[in-house]
Amino acid sequence: MEAMEATEQTQQIVRLVDDVLGPEVIGMYLHGSAVLGGLRPASDLDVLVITRRGMDGPERRALLDGLFPLSGSAHAARPVELTVVVQSEVRPWRYPPAGDFLYGEWMRDELAAGGPPQPEPMPDLALLLTMVLAGDHPLAGPTPARVLDPVPHADLVRASVAGIPGLLHDLDDDTRNVVLTLARVWTTLATGEIRTKDAAADWALGRLPPEHRPVLRHARDLYLNRRYSEESWSDELRARVRPHVDQVLAGIDGLTPR
Repeated sequence: MEAMEATEQTQQIVRLVDDVLGPEVIGMYLHGSAVLGGLRPASDLDVLVITRRGMDGPERRALLDGLFPLSGSAHAARPVELTVVVQSEVRPWRYPPAGDFLYGEWMRDELAAGGPPQPEPMPDLALLLTMVLAGDHPLAGPTPARVLDPVPHADLVRASVAGIPGLLHDLDDDTRNVVLTLARVWTTLATGEIRTKDAAADWALGRLPPEHRPVLRHARDLYLNRRYSEESWSDELRARVRPHVDQVLAGIDGLTPR
């Protein structure tokens, strides 16, 4: 997908949110790769919506139904990750934060079968809000610094570590993303910065023993050079995935406060 298409897709998302929530929206913000270093072929389109109140049932259904045709390769579009947060749940900041609505393309089948997403604790909002503040890219409303509080580094660490069990659960089915996200967790804990997945991979590759580099190098190359639906691993590389992950987890563990 070219930049113009990504822009058009973003505009469609903004219109959908405005149609569903209207004056309840405080601001909408682009984050992730789009603002940290540029969209890659396998990048999601990440949008945060800050609202004045939680959504009701019909609003949840309308937003979900509107997102289905805007997201994913089946619709010639990037995968969308859209998060809705009620401002009072994150300002003043506290941990763990709660989200009001989360759509991701990986959730499509589950949401199609089970219905719209409901409010729930979302520890990784600590990372998301930090990216939003750093990216400073409003799609609607004021700058994010006027809407959100900064997240303490200690909570970035807590959120990063809290997501690891879920990542490991998805390792076999979503290998590229899990390998790259674990590299980003390691990088965030070591540097205090949230970097793009490929930049985090570059940082980690310089610190891994040579025998553990091929898995991460392959995941990075897939991310940079393949579209989001394409992922291929040789049997030889597959056999190296778990030892690589264990090595990265050891690096993370060495930086995690006790």
